[in-house]
Amino acid sequence: MSCGEGAAAAGWLLALLLTLAAARGAAALLRGNGYDGLLVAINPQVPEDQKLLASIKEMITEASFYLFNATQRRVYFQNIKILIPATWKANNYGKPKHESYEKAEVIVAAPYWKHGDEPYTLQYGECGSMGKYIHFTPNFLVNDYLIDVYGSRGRVFVHEWAHLRWGVFDEYNNEKPFYITGQNQVKVTRCAADLTGIYVCEKKSCTEGNCVINELTGLFKEGCAFIPERTQTAKSSIMYMQSLSSVIEFCNESNHNREAPNLQNRMCNYRSTWDVIISSMDFNNTLLRTNISLPPPPTFSLLQKRDQLICLVLDVSHSMNGDDRINRLRQAAELYLLQVVEDNSYVGIVTFNNEGEIRSQLRQIVNKDIRKELASYLPTAAPSGGTNICVGLQLGFEVIKNQEGNIYGSEIILLTAGEDSGIIECFSNVINSGSIIHTIVLGPSAAKEVEQLAHETGGLTFFASDRLDSNDLIDGFSAISSGSGDTFSHSIQIESAGQRTESCKLFSRTVTIDSTVGKDTFFVVTWQTAEPPKITLLDPNGKNYTNKDFEVNTVLQVARLQIPGIAEVGEWTYALMNTHLSPQALTMTVTSRAANSTIPAITVKAHMSSDRNEYPRSMVVYARVSQGLSPILGANVTAIIKPGTGDPIILELLDNGAGSDIVKNDGVYSRYIYSFSENGRYNLKVCVQRASKTVRPYPIVPWSHSMYIPGYIENGKIQMNPPRPSVISNEDIQTRVGGFSRTASGGSFIMSAVPTRPHNDVFPPCKIIDLHARTANDMIILSWTASGDDLDQGQAASYEIRTSESPLELRDNFDKAILVNTSDLTPQHAGYKEIFVFKPEAFATENITIIYVAVRAIDKASLHSDVSNIAQAAKFVLPMDYLTDNIEYSVSRIALLGFGLLTAVCLITSATICALKKKKKVVITETATTLL
Repeated sequence: MSCGEGAAAAGWLLALLLTLAAARGAAALLRGNGYDGLLVAINPQVPEDQKLLASIKEMITEASFYLFNATQRRVYFQNIKILIPATWKANNYGKPKHESYEKAEVIVAAPYWKHGDEPYTLQYGECGSMGKYIHFTPNFLVNDYLIDVYGSRGRVFVHEWAHLRWGVFDEYNNEKPFYITGQNQVKVTRCAADLTGIYVCEKKSCTEGNCVINELTGLFKEGCAFIPERTQTAKSSIMYMQSLSSVIEFCNESNHNREAPNLQNRMCNYRSTWDVIISSMDFNNTLLRTNISLPPPPTFSLLQKRDQLICLVLDVSHSMNGDDRINRLRQAAELYLLQVVEDNSYVGIVTFNNEGEIRSQLRQIVNKDIRKELASYLPTAAPSGGTNICVGLQLGFEVIKNQEGNIYGSEIILLTAGEDSGIIECFSNVINSGSIIHTIVLGPSAAKEVEQLAHETGGLTFFASDRLDSNDLIDGFSAISSGSGDTFSHSIQIESAGQRTESCKLFSRTVTIDSTVGKDTFFVVTWQTAEPPKITLLDPNGKNYTNKDFEVNTVLQVARLQIPGIAEVGEWTYALMNTHLSPQALTMTVTSRAANSTIPAITVKAHMSSDRNEYPRSMVVYARVSQGLSPILGANVTAIIKPGTGDPIILELLDNGAGSDIVKNDGVYSRYIYSFSENGRYNLKVCVQRASKTVRPYPIVPWSHSMYIPGYIENGKIQMNPPRPSVISNEDIQTRVGGFSRTASGGSFIMSAVPTRPHNDVFPPCKIIDLHARTANDMIILSWTASGDDLDQGQAASYEIRTSESPLELRDNFDKAILVNTSDLTPQHAGYKEIFVFKPEAFATENITIIYVAVRAIDKASLHSDVSNIAQAAKFVLPMDYLTDNIEYSVSRIALLGFGLLTAVCLITSATICALKKKKKVVITETATTLL
């Protein structure tokens, strides 16, 4: 193919990919004004309940009309897919195409931890970035008593959809429910400011029975809550309190509260939610509907995934010769067949070079003998011949059709190492086939379009280099599960490690088996020479396993041991001695499954912020460590990023709420990566360890969630909702969780435009996102997490701190704000806590009591970070004659209203007169509601 022909083919392929974007099995697509393909998935552990389906339909139908009005007649929900678990009875449901539980935008599952039924969105990207999923519990969907707490389900859905789709954040703050304004007034943290209601003390901490001012902060003490009127005229905001019937809008530039210390201001640089939403890609080409009619109600498709149908399509062309590729393929595919693929799945095997060969039709995994029989059909040699991926895929489809009649919902694992310019010939047919294509690329020369097949069909992508001490090929196969959401049946990788080991030397490590796993536990050793290494494995009770206990295959150079029953909990130590005269690569892989059918196993899911990147854009590595839907805190998480030929990049990932980590203590560990050694494919692997220790659970739900309304004023009376359930009960404040080990493949990504080294410093320190300010006398105490020299690594050269009486001046004209002397402030290494104390000149002025502070870091090359989040420092002086009578209402006073209208009016009047007569430096203002 000539250069011109190659360019034409590449352009044709790009046009084809844009045309076929609708085939993707990922997020809902916006067609015109309607969202098409929104996927709601019910967890397999949820008992069958037809009320759930009816409630989901009602919720999204209501949400569609509410969303249409909230977006000023722009978008609505058009076609919805509901994925029914295979555990429910068959009922003429449709068959999924690319849909799976793992890709759902909305999941219905049992509660996270013990926080009850609070709807939330797993959202850990930056402002404007899509979240991962919305979580509703079955109880929330079928029990109407929660409507009083959160509002109607359709309104809640739109609140969460804004988190998920457009990456906006909540406008309230449970940790800081009140703040002091620039006019020295106490206000509720919210947007907008015209909601009416009263203050009520709802906790025992208000010993006087009133909402009491804290003398140190000038704010209400814990226990005070704002109770809104149920009947309002305020139209915004959906991201504050969507439950009120009058609220039909997002906050916009005209009514956005930039002073409120909420996550929307902190994460979105004080932009209103509507400004962020209208700037999203959804609205680039979306026009207002000019006709006056409402959009049609959404349509619903009910789908049910049945048995998994999967075909291995394996490259045996000349490209598989050398570097022990064919043997490594067989080792990895055999491990997949014997240990990873779930019971009752149907599996077939196809090989291809110029031509294809069916090695095995689909066989159902019903026992170990079937697994071994399938493994016997794996290729043992790579004959000569070119690479024709289309032939292999079409033969794989034929194998699946022979069983099912069609290929909708099936899966292909495509492993290839060869170049293939002819892949464009079948691109359209493969993407539209209805099959999910997972791709595993071996070596540096495989066709560049292979990964796109996976991206367009909702499949996974993996890359394995030719380094013999790498376990990347095994890791890739181990990471492919059914995607059904039934994590109890999934194989979990406990250990995956390799090392080039000298003659007569040991490769030794310790692996922790925890109480959540232990069923079907395998230890698998690989090597390169004719004779196996000397194997020693010691369990926590001191039992010793050696070569005679392993099933040794000297042809494939693999030894396998299955631990009978449930593996012992604790530390397992293995040692592999190289008995060969020359150095060789030795590897150990350990897999297991959940030990208990009711207790979910600890799992790790890793991914990059994008699958393609061009230097010098940075990327973020993410690893989510969880048990079911509950985050696991306190783990040591290490990412290993391997290029095709160079040395791996090792990164410690953090869950500290700084740098790339948006939310602290949410079980999502992350880090920036910016230094790349070469162009081409990279592989991501994550290793997680935690010692047996006590970890204090985080006290609040860390993600974006709907506000728990404590109560309402209705018809002149306060109607309180039940107290918000605590995240954990008192006896669980400290929970001892055993140690554990995990490894997980995070797939592959592709880098381009990487310069030859050395190159200039183009990476500034990362933005500081956790700046906090408090006052002590006339001093301001700042604290934040140190950024680095390059993003979140290394050590910055200096900090620039500025103050202003206006947060917008710091945002828009940082260089013109008042500079703070930081000559005695030396930055610490990235990740450490910084504390800086200074006395602002503004506090010397009697009438200035609110100061805003921001900081940016500067590196050795004089590159500076973006301006940090803006912190508010409030100077509060409590007058000597300050009394609690300036609080408008308390529970005890409200109770007196039942004794008579006259008494209530007198109380209100006397409190108001008293408040007016007092001279005070803090004015507490909210719209008072006369309870008549």
